Amino acid sequence: MQEGSRQKLVDCACHRYRAGMEHADIVILGAGAAGLFCADSLAGQGLRVVVIDHARAPGEKIRISGGGRCNFTNLATSHDRFLSQVPRFCASVLAGYRPQDFVALVDRAGIAWHEKTQGQLFCDGKATQIVRMLVDRMGDASLRLGTAVRDISAGGGGLIVDTDASPIAAGRVVLATGGRSIPKMGATGVAYDIAARLGHRIVTPRAGLVPLTFAEQALHLTRPLAGVSVAAAVRAGRTAFRDGLLFTHRGLSGPAILQASSFWSPGDELAIDLAPDDDAAAALNAAKRQGGRGQVAGALARLLPERLASAIADEAGLAAARLADQPDARLNALGRRVNDWRIRPVGSEGWRTAEVTVGGVDCRDLDARTLESRRVAGLHIIGEAVDVTGWLGGYNFQWAWASGHAAARAILRAGPGVS
Repeated sequence: MQEGSRQKLVDCACHRYRAGMEHADIVILGAGAAGLFCADSLAGQGLRVVVIDHARAPGEKIRISGGGRCNFTNLATSHDRFLSQVPRFCASVLAGYRPQDFVALVDRAGIAWHEKTQGQLFCDGKATQIVRMLVDRMGDASLRLGTAVRDISAGGGGLIVDTDASPIAAGRVVLATGGRSIPKMGATGVAYDIAARLGHRIVTPRAGLVPLTFAEQALHLTRPLAGVSVAAAVRAGRTAFRDGLLFTHRGLSGPAILQASSFWSPGDELAIDLAPDDDAAAALNAAKRQGGRGQVAGALARLLPERLASAIADEAGLAAARLADQPDARLNALGRRVNDWRIRPVGSEGWRTAEVTVGGVDCRDLDARTLESRRVAGLHIIGEAVDVTGWLGGYNFQWAWASGHAAARAILRAGPGVS
């Protein structure tokens, strides 16, 4: 930015607040992925930036993500990998900051990384490297941890942030306090409470990327199989995902289930193909024609893990049955059970294990390019607080980087003061 433009930004910052109150050009609420990256994108512009978070350390969700190695982006990022009540809302923001842009930062920071699968990029080392990179890039921004945000209000031609320490007056405020997922990391619904008080509509938040649970009568199959995994295709409504599926004591988990959970609604059933590369009915009938002396469970075990094959055969009353003794119709029905298993979960593991929040601040109340509120001038809402939820695999981090970048870019263009 040219010196004259930088000075213009500083000069137009609002200082028309109550005497004695602390002033800042921009206050960012939340020191998670989106908030930190927004601060990074504002660094070096001569602005007074304050970042506030009630946590004791910044970037806690980054630290625990990806098994501690942080799946920091996905090379296949596009708007159709995100769920929202306004489907294309995120397209402009994502186009403005691409996965390759963040990878370039990671490379400059000397952080080694690798592509695991399907465009998912992970650190070779610990996820704390990403946190450290983000904090280092904040420059002169003031990072205030252990400080809770109470509310935001308009005042003196700008905005006033009420905290449990003292109020701060600012020309612009960025709300980046995240969603409700993983409350043990300090997640709360404060973003929704504040946004709602300021007149924003809220798409009811619910747990996303979360294991699903079954009623007691359906657990007779899954509970004994806890720990068994299989490659599967899982469909929720019109959306299907092919990835690993894991049986648990309470229902189903694994990447395919986590993906489907964001598209699943209570009362709906899942359609699960436990052998997506095989026609199970055809395979069973072929095995019968080839002699049929073996047991049904043995034939199923050529398609599925042995414990799962035995459980399905037992469920069908064919635990020790020979293939030769089974009519084709019965084998066809058993094949459908493998390739089109219908199950109706009763719920999910909830916020405790959810990786993201589905829902949030209604996108209709935000500008699709700047993420500035249409209800409150000078307020930008970014990251997980917004009704934009990515698939599993680094997409949600890319939304955090891109939305933080979009808000910062808009602030630098317009100036920190509210006209």
